Amino acid sequence: MAGQDKRIDTHVHAVPPSYRHALTEAALGPRIRIPDWSPELAIAMMDRHRISASVLSLSVPGAHLGDDNKARVLARRCNEEFAEIAEKNPGRLGAFGTVTLPDVEGACREAEYALDVLRLDGIGLLASYGEMYLGDPRFDPLLETLNERSAVVHIHPNNHPSTQSVKLNVPNFLVEYLFDTTRAAVNLVFSSALDRFPNIKFILSHAGGTLPFIAWRLSEIATRQLQLAPFNEHYSVPLVKAKEGHLSFEDVTSRLRRFYYDTALAAGPQTFGALREVADPDRILFGSDWPYCSEPMVDDMKRALDETAGCSAADMTAIEHGNAARLFPRLS
Repeated sequence: MAGQDKRIDTHVHAVPPSYRHALTEAALGPRIRIPDWSPELAIAMMDRHRISASVLSLSVPGAHLGDDNKARVLARRCNEEFAEIAEKNPGRLGAFGTVTLPDVEGACREAEYALDVLRLDGIGLLASYGEMYLGDPRFDPLLETLNERSAVVHIHPNNHPSTQSVKLNVPNFLVEYLFDTTRAAVNLVFSSALDRFPNIKFILSHAGGTLPFIAWRLSEIATRQLQLAPFNEHYSVPLVKAKEGHLSFEDVTSRLRRFYYDTALAAGPQTFGALREVADPDRILFGSDWPYCSEPMVDDMKRALDETAGCSAADMTAIEHGNAARLFPRLS
């Protein structure tokens, strides 16, 4: 129950005017929802739920809708709108800047502008772009740009092309989003991107997808199989190669502890129990996923957090406020 008057929401979305117009014009179909949103609606929601500050971000599909040049224009407009919103609502609304991936050159330039000129609070990335996941070496120039600035990076799942062929009569966001985030996190670890860009503070949406549940499996297989023949001959895994046959269980689990994890749609005891076994306590962050999650769902998430067994008042204060306050001091 502690800290409820000073929650900092690190997973909350916005639909600024330029983005709303672009999505409407693109007519992307029923997979892409365009909820009602304005700074006024956001502040009113925050007040109702005793949230003191929010770090806004775009949701799927992001600024790149198929054309590099149009993506650069849209990202710039959205970031400038984010900066204006933050300036008008000091201490209450911050923002993760958006970039133009898979256009890497444009993404580097826009990240520089968002962080160096607009002074936004971090950068929002999707877990995948086309068929490529974060950790793909083609994205290294952007990660180098972010690493040089010790940026906070929020990773949100995307609709990976492979999910289009999944024959389930349920929406992608029910389960596929979790796998998208998991794949990005695994790729960041085993591609050695976490090692090569150690200054980036990555936040994984939705408690890291399925990452907490499979953490033991990842560490065990990497230790007992991937660095031994014939597996090391069939799979060229950068992290395994870098360790030259000396990869340990702790080498993997320690890298999983470098991530930050938000609680959006991941607050129940089943998920949270696994998360607390994997994440450092000071790297769990409150998230609501509003407005894509309704306010009754936000209430359910808060209640589930409050009722989670084993969380002390100090734990809850850290999750709801203290951990995020260290990442986003201007919102603390």
